[in-house]
Amino acid sequence: MTPPAGDGRERLVGLLAAGIAAVLLVSSVTWFASDRAVIGVAQLFLGAVLGAVAAVLYRRSQRR
Repeated sequence: MTPPAGDGRERLVGLLAAGIAAVLLVSSVTWFASDRAVIGVAQLFLGAVLGAVAAVLYRRSQRR
């Protein structure tokens, strides 16, 4: 049995990804402060990618 189209899973996954992205972006400052800039840059990149995925999922869920 397939779930209905507007069951909200995309919205919830998008919000979860946005929350994780926000935590990654905010906490990346600690890596720069401890002289581990490479890890900080990687964390910023991953946060930006997750933020973009979250935006796409959230927009897709609003169109249905």
